[in-house]
Amino acid sequence: MEIVPARRGRAVRLSKGQAIRIVNIHGTQVVDTWAFNADDPGEFLSMEHLHGFLGSVFPAKGDPLVTNRRRPILWIEEDSSPGRHDTVIAACDVHRYQMLGCQTYHDNCTDNLHAALAMIGFPRTECPAPLNLWMNIPIGPDGRIIWGEPLSKAGDHVLLRAAMDCVVVMSACPQDMIPINGKDCKPVEVGFEILA
Repeated sequence: MEIVPARRGRAVRLSKGQAIRIVNIHGTQVVDTWAFNADDPGEFLSMEHLHGFLGSVFPAKGDPLVTNRRRPILWIEEDSSPGRHDTVIAACDVHRYQMLGCQTYHDNCTDNLHAALAMIGFPRTECPAPLNLWMNIPIGPDGRIIWGEPLSKAGDHVLLRAAMDCVVVMSACPQDMIPINGKDCKPVEVGFEILA
């Protein structure tokens, strides 16, 4: 199993039919996740389009994950967790941490996305809204959100199967100011492996 270090990002290329298993080693870590068409960075996994396609803000096992061109890029083939993954919150960035009171630079998922893509030579893109694996954001009847702790446990995994040649990017979210990564607010590493 390969590792995405705490507070960092990694990008991998998948051929159509391959899968990636992402493992929440400690059970508390959120993983901001993106996917891009390997041949066209202008086509990417889109949360806005996913909401309309699924009729839900919570994708589940068996669901396709669709692009901004409304076609599947990944399928959720397995999910051993309670299945609570966020699709409404933007990736953290330097502006978010400034709002939270940071006076200096703070690692963030937006920068992790760009760094991970650069490591594999994929063109820089804007930062689409990610699929936030294991991020627990309950939505109340009044539409208000709650910043909850993950419901996952150590060893939980999600298996994503590629519906087209694509690039998958993972960021082990660096958030340490609110309990998104567990009550101790301590980002940790996650694992992944590529499967045929």
